[in-house]
Amino acid sequence: MRQEVSRREEAELLRGHPKPRTPHGWGLLLALWYLTFYKPILTEGHLRRKNLEFIFIRFSAWQYSGCDKLWAGLVTTLCDSIRRHFGALPLSVYHVLGSPPSYAAGFGQQEWVLKRGTCLKLWGSLLALAAGLAVLLVALLVPGIKEHQALKVVGSTVASLSGSSLALGVFSVLKNLLVSEKQKIERLTNSQRFANQLGFMSKVRGEVEALVDFLGFMEVFERRRLRVVLEITSLDLCLPEKVAGVLTAMGTLLSDAHAPFIFLLAVDPGVIVPCLEQTGCLRGLADNGYLYLNRVVTLPFSIPAMGARSRLRCLRAAVQSREDLLYRIIASNLGKTASGTSAGIASPSLPASWQEVDAEASGCIHQAFDCLHDANQALARYLPTDGAHLRRIVNTIPITLRLLLHRDRSRAPQLPSEGIAAGSVATSPCAAAAWVVLADQWPCRLSWALQCLEDAWQSGLARELEGRSLWSLYQENLAELSALRQPLGNLLSLDGDPELFQTFLACDFPFGASHAHELLEVTVNLDHSIRHRMGLLRGLNRLQRAVPTPRCPTEPCPHRA
Repeated sequence: MRQEVSRREEAELLRGHPKPRTPHGWGLLLALWYLTFYKPILTEGHLRRKNLEFIFIRFSAWQYSGCDKLWAGLVTTLCDSIRRHFGALPLSVYHVLGSPPSYAAGFGQQEWVLKRGTCLKLWGSLLALAAGLAVLLVALLVPGIKEHQALKVVGSTVASLSGSSLALGVFSVLKNLLVSEKQKIERLTNSQRFANQLGFMSKVRGEVEALVDFLGFMEVFERRRLRVVLEITSLDLCLPEKVAGVLTAMGTLLSDAHAPFIFLLAVDPGVIVPCLEQTGCLRGLADNGYLYLNRVVTLPFSIPAMGARSRLRCLRAAVQSREDLLYRIIASNLGKTASGTSAGIASPSLPASWQEVDAEASGCIHQAFDCLHDANQALARYLPTDGAHLRRIVNTIPITLRLLLHRDRSRAPQLPSEGIAAGSVATSPCAAAAWVVLADQWPCRLSWALQCLEDAWQSGLARELEGRSLWSLYQENLAELSALRQPLGNLLSLDGDPELFQTFLACDFPFGASHAHELLEVTVNLDHSIRHRMGLLRGLNRLQRAVPTPRCPTEPCPHRA
């Protein structure tokens, strides 16, 4: 959007159009002059202008989720951002002396009309003040007239009345300069009578309309079109009533026919739609949240799934954000250089065993990330397309590998570059990274396989489990999981593609029971409450199947004989 603005600006200058101006520096004095004495006119030439300016405002709904009215936070963010963009003084003067723009009657090109009423009032007040002061000075200083009290009264009265009107205007400007629109709205929302203020919405709407008129004035002054782009994020992290309030504010307060606002609603419809349907605000729309979104959103844009290059690029950016890993590489290189150049320099203050473990962990971490970065490796195909999940994986892999090393310092992890095969060591960096990806992408199905494995161990079937894979154990108990799909519906929705889960465990990374037993102790990105809930449901299901069916009273007891 910024590139498009620059391109249009250059094209308008080449056509001979005047250069845009801003209300900063000397332009501030010119803007105050126009605000005081002139009224803007929206002509045909102004409406045909191609050059424009975007004012970008980011609104994170999560930051305002604690207030009573989340949509009030949206309005205050809008007011505060526009005030900071143009300056507090022009907006304060506009509230007192400014005039909203009006459309031209014909095809005239005159963009400014002198406000004769304001000029007459101002010049009249100044002349009256000068006359009153002159009469008062004459009555006080000229000999022979000092005794006339009537002249003193008339002069002081005229001077005080004319001066008070001017002082009142200056005081209004100073008041708007010190008390911003954001503070006005926050004062209304913090009032104890907030729930009973019937005119609250009209006051907020009045502030928004004043901002819209001010933007129209600045369009004519800057000689370009203005568009305010509000990016609304983190709305799917708020409570359902907060979500409905923000969408209502968009529809009722900020969506006038000529309002220069563009909303970028960055949300997950799978989260927003249930919130709208829970609040009961969809009456008349058959309680259909998707239908409500279709009426609110005028340009839907569903972001497509990431490709392989995009996922690797996201992964690389997430790894580069880990400054601790980069610092450890630099520190280890400096340590090697110092030890090689000067033998008399002492080693760092950490114990030698800690330094060895730390250096070994850094090497393993980077080899694990190499497995993720390599597009030819099988693990790269299972990287998630969500940036949040990628960051979770990047943050979890170093912790998992360090826990593995600290659990058994005597055994260093093997470093193969390919996926694990049957009977290979499960604590290799690539295998540990694969286990982290498995726990992140399919937490419910992995928890079910681990719960079945735990129940088998507790039943004394440890020997039968030797050499068995997690996939075969999962397949064996799949029918029982299908019977519990209703109480586990929310947990199953956390998993990714089931077909990819099968390919992951059955072909590319065939983790066995021994691997799971070894890695479960250091698994930090798998919610253990999921397995606990599955264990309870599985136990209740087995109790229901173990209850004997009631016998008919007329049927003879088989044990009586």
